[in-house]
Amino acid sequence: MEKMIITIALGIFCIVLGVINRTGNISSIHSYHRKRVSEENRLPFGKLVGLGTIIIGAALIVFGIFSFVAELITTQWLMILGIILLIVGIVIGLVLNIYAIIKYNKGIF
Repeated sequence: MEKMIITIALGIFCIVLGVINRTGNISSIHSYHRKRVSEENRLPFGKLVGLGTIIIGAALIVFGIFSFVAELITTQWLMILGIILLIVGIVIGLVLNIYAIIKYNKGIF
């Protein structure tokens, strides 16, 4: 039960960070990446990174809910589905974040 609450809370935290980033406030992103984004690209960069972060947060919340329900009704298939959705959400979110970094920073490093 505690693990599920922590997972959902982490998901909510990620979504809040993503919403903040989507407004153009990229202060939560590493300073190296902030410095390399031009002022005119700050908003599009924040929107893309924020979307990726929101997707990761939503995947965490869905996983937390599925694992809670799976524990309540003692079924394994919901847990497996939750894990699959979590992995897919994290991969999609990371791909969006990496794409934004490559596009607006001209590379990851």
